[in-house]
Amino acid sequence: MVDKEALKRLALMGRDRWFKISSAGFAKEMNTSVQTAARRLKELVDHKLIDRNLVKDGQYVKINNRGFDILRKEYLDYINIFESLNDPIIIKGEVFTGLGEGQYYLSQEGYKKQIKEKLGFDPYPGTLNLKIYDDDVLRRKELNGVDAVIIEPFKSEERSFGGGVCYKVTIKRRGWDDSLIEGAIIQPERTHYSEDLLELIAPINLRKRLDLKDGDIVEVIYDKRCDRRS
Repeated sequence: MVDKEALKRLALMGRDRWFKISSAGFAKEMNTSVQTAARRLKELVDHKLIDRNLVKDGQYVKINNRGFDILRKEYLDYINIFESLNDPIIIKGEVFTGLGEGQYYLSQEGYKKQIKEKLGFDPYPGTLNLKIYDDDVLRRKELNGVDAVIIEPFKSEERSFGGGVCYKVTIKRRGWDDSLIEGAIIQPERTHYSEDLLELIAPINLRKRLDLKDGDIVEVIYDKRCDRRS
């Protein structure tokens, strides 16, 4: 098995040049014993990943083309990993009729003001409810690891209202590629909905604009790069 960590450390120390190194010096770099460091160097030589030139007072080493091919593949693997972290989160679900509470809550000035200030739009008084497909429940949980827009709790003259979080998303009806609408997932702190249900808000009536009825499929797209650009 190739010792990629040792190979990478040598590359950081010498790049593509010959450089002098002792087993003791390499042990310090690798935070290991001198004996282990010497063995790891020898294994890289045996695998023909580095060239070594022994001299009276030590040794010179250089990573060869085969060694750099190993590191280059590792580099490309990391690129694929980290680029995939920017892939959008796409959640699909079916429209269903909720309990009608969205109209009441989104008519409250305390919510309307915060949504306008933090999300940039006046919310239509009502939410679009989705029953998420089983395969997408885990994708929804990925949102727990991204930056959310915080909706603070507040009090009116009549009662107290809880807070929650929102995630800026793009909303589209399945098969309507020209139907993209900017909106948000809204997730109240206190909700009777389970994790396979989703509430969406937008500046317009989503049901009407997308001509939706219960059972129609809607896609919700969260672009992870949006928060980094803002």
